[in-house]
Amino acid sequence: MNNILKTTLLLASLTILLMAFGQLLGGTQGMTTAFIIACLINLGAYWFSDRLVLSMYRAVPISEMEYPEVFAIVKELAAESKIPMPRIYLIPSASPNAFATGRNPNNAVIGVTQGLLELLKREELKGVLAHELGHVLNRDILISSIAATLAGAISFLASTVRWGLMLGGSRRQEEERGNPFVLLMMSLLLPIAATLIQLAVSRSREYGADESGGRLCGSPLYLASALRKLDHEIKQVPMRDSEPVTAHLFILNPLRGDAFARLFSTHPPIEERIARLEKMARQKSEI
Repeated sequence: MNNILKTTLLLASLTILLMAFGQLLGGTQGMTTAFIIACLINLGAYWFSDRLVLSMYRAVPISEMEYPEVFAIVKELAAESKIPMPRIYLIPSASPNAFATGRNPNNAVIGVTQGLLELLKREELKGVLAHELGHVLNRDILISSIAATLAGAISFLASTVRWGLMLGGSRRQEEERGNPFVLLMMSLLLPIAATLIQLAVSRSREYGADESGGRLCGSPLYLASALRKLDHEIKQVPMRDSEPVTAHLFILNPLRGDAFARLFSTHPPIEERIARLEKMARQKSEI
């Protein structure tokens, strides 16, 4: 399924969940309140996401004199994409990884770890940087913020329902809300469903950035080779002090987890990503 269509359907599913939950509670007032609160929280995260994540990982700006090859690659890719040159930051970590943030192409930031620069060849580094620019071009920070807003509103409503059931309410409120057992089950299950949909949005956007990056860097195999190396090395050297709330920003999840944790992963399986890139390369060679 086309990644844009898939993302649209997933966001529509979140909206339907929110509306259905609000209707179940007997009206739109609670739903509207939850939506406004979630919007305010995520608007702040969207507006200041670059500053927050850079500060969290102690990233420092780098100059062209220090890393001429990185600047040369990003300049080339930015010119090809017809966007301003993003700011480039270095994360002092031996674990190889990279991320992109910033609310639009005019405020884009690309972060790379020291481990990434030491591990990859020039072509592979170009593939990774093209992937990150793909996130910028596809407006993925905005899309992730919308998904987080809807999921956050559902979680807020669910929490309100649980507290209301525990503390009790008037007879009229109980009659309007309906069966308390049904409400309790909905308040437990809907946030889980919303979280899974939100994570599916992130996974869909990773596929989209892979596709955009594979085209932008000149060969999808550059990115495929980089992903294979990164997956192996991150398992050996996971990023210390990495935060789950920022895991979706990185090209590969910096957190290690078991099979159950992968169900709630922000990233699709690495084997599937590599297979898609290799298929792109084959199709490109046939043209």
